[in-house]
Amino acid sequence: MSSRNVPQAADARVSVLMVLADSGAGALEAARRALAAPQCSELIVLDNASGDGIAQRLAREHAGDARVRLRELGANLGFGAAMNRGAAVAQGDWLLLLNPDCLLAADTLARLLAAAQDGALVGAVVCDARGRPDAAAWRRAPTLRRVLCMMSGLARFESRWPTLAGVNRRDALPVATVPVEALSGALLLLPRAVFARIGGFDERYFLHFEDLDLCARAHAVAVPLRLAGAVRVLHAKGGSSGGRALFVARHKHRGLLRYLRTHDAAARRWPWRALLPALVWLHFALQAPRLAWRDARARRRSRAGAAGH
Repeated sequence: MSSRNVPQAADARVSVLMVLADSGAGALEAARRALAAPQCSELIVLDNASGDGIAQRLAREHAGDARVRLRELGANLGFGAAMNRGAAVAQGDWLLLLNPDCLLAADTLARLLAAAQDGALVGAVVCDARGRPDAAAWRRAPTLRRVLCMMSGLARFESRWPTLAGVNRRDALPVATVPVEALSGALLLLPRAVFARIGGFDERYFLHFEDLDLCARAHAVAVPLRLAGAVRVLHAKGGSSGGRALFVARHKHRGLLRYLRTHDAAARRWPWRALLPALVWLHFALQAPRLAWRDARARRRSRAGAAGH
């Protein structure tokens, strides 16, 4: 996309897309913050058949704001498929893909737009309440070698042997806007025309790796990817995943396999074509007992909380 065809920050109309899947009450504050940004021309809420009533509560709270649109999808379509439904009806020149647990500051959108003025995909550094950056904010594009180094623990030695580098970067986060190989889908700004040009999200990814796949396809057609290192966004991670850690991990491992087979030729060659699925699912099996225990504990806390009200 030519920079001459990209709407400038002063004229920006941003469609904010937010997917809910039993995401919790934090989504209400995320919506309020997004709507407070002057550049937000609409907020499209995609509800993946949530049972917590937050989507409907959000719609009632903003019933007088014509910018807010709720689309109830009737089933859990997954993150990417829901985002595609929102992008199909969006009217803004830009799309902000926003997790319902990401809280924008008053100037976040303006700063991201300034970093994206030639039609780039731009992300921010998402942080927890203590200001600790999420590992997904500063990472490399996954490759077979990087994934194997990460899973085996060899990536710990990358400072001595750079060829052992994993996906997550270990060097200091930048404080400037820098080119990157991959961005987190927790918060991602891009022109709507670019999203359409690369075909939106691949709906074969239900949860996880759909953002990395989007970045890889954008990179393949020479769309710049940038991290606005000075822009920090509070990310109360995991609102939609409470009590479902095992479910999320299963889809993450499925997404990893699909991503590597799609974007790394080495994963399609012998012997990795045969070995990789076994290694990925072994990695999942080793995690499963701990994740199942975490899910059980989360369900017990939830039942205790409900009984106390």
